[in-house]
Amino acid sequence: MTLRNFLAKARAALTAPPAERSLPLTFVVGNESADIDSLCSALVLAYLRTHAPPRTLHIPLSNIPRADLALRTEMTAVLGGVGLSPSDLLTLSEIPDQLRPEDTRWLLVDHNSLTGPLSRFSSQVTGCIDHHADEDVIPHGESPRVIEPCGSCMSLVIEESKSLWDELASRDKDVAAEQGNLAKLGLSAILIDTINLTAKAKIKEKDKTAASFLEGKLQGSEYDRTSLFQDISSVKEDISSLGFRDILRKDYKEWTEGSVKIGISSVPQGLDYLVDEKAHGSVDNFIAAVGDWAGEKELDLVSVMTTSHPNGEFRRDLFVWARSDAGERAVRNFVNEASGELQLEAYAQGRLDGGTGRVAWRQHNLAASRKQVAPLIREAAKKA
Repeated sequence: MTLRNFLAKARAALTAPPAERSLPLTFVVGNESADIDSLCSALVLAYLRTHAPPRTLHIPLSNIPRADLALRTEMTAVLGGVGLSPSDLLTLSEIPDQLRPEDTRWLLVDHNSLTGPLSRFSSQVTGCIDHHADEDVIPHGESPRVIEPCGSCMSLVIEESKSLWDELASRDKDVAAEQGNLAKLGLSAILIDTINLTAKAKIKEKDKTAASFLEGKLQGSEYDRTSLFQDISSVKEDISSLGFRDILRKDYKEWTEGSVKIGISSVPQGLDYLVDEKAHGSVDNFIAAVGDWAGEKELDLVSVMTTSHPNGEFRRDLFVWARSDAGERAVRNFVNEASGELQLEAYAQGRLDGGTGRVAWRQHNLAASRKQVAPLIREAAKKA
């Protein structure tokens, strides 16, 4: 079965009338940022598990509404490389309103706790493959239960599945025929998450072995690692056509710790770009745009994390803004507890700062992405 036919079969199963639905429905879903790693990990794992005995259909789900797929221009590029388009994917918008939790099973990739609109299905999670901090909500007896540091979640998916992959390809001509496309999806995720396998602070041995395994599936093709990475990166980093709200919601995650609701946007351009280009050089415009987003999401603490490459040098900026008394206590805790670990230095002589609750920094600990920073903010909020 081709990837396109597989996705069509998954769509038919999900959208069938209730009386014709084969239950339980089994989903594979990534996290709510719905980045390349999450989307590709879900698609590759669901495809392989669907073809493995007992051939239970696994439905790969994008953890965002359909309207938000248009913001993932880099995913559109990745899908195009394997003959797919965003319209082939399944999203939160396709989940029937009347679908009961007990009629579902959930396998998580790139996270290990269901949040947001899917949290009502938390009791039906049967396993996970993830490279984030363990939330300790999935029982240790579940299988798979893989939670460990790695540059890319896809690397863990491949490590967990490569024996199955080879076995299926040896006896299923449809899987064998799709190996090249599956490998391209896998490599797209790994290369983007590890900066073409150069991010030394992030990369683990499993990233290297997974990439090698996948590249072995592309022997004889015109595959070039650097070209694939650069093609996707250039699309991912181009946010010139997006408005401020779309920039902030493109790669966004939120959590609630006690009474503190936290939202963190990850942006592939620096604070300089956001203020000087998108806010037309106006700090007030920048603050207003972030404030509007925080208000829309009803946040107590809003944060913007950025990555950029000025003059070819990798850089991280971090902006946090408390929107309530509890949020301000969380920011104070975060500053006291995390400044040293993250090697924070005032951004542009305090250009974006406002009191103790609104602060921006240059982050010199370049290894700390949202995967590391979010737990620090959440821990600070727990103590607020």
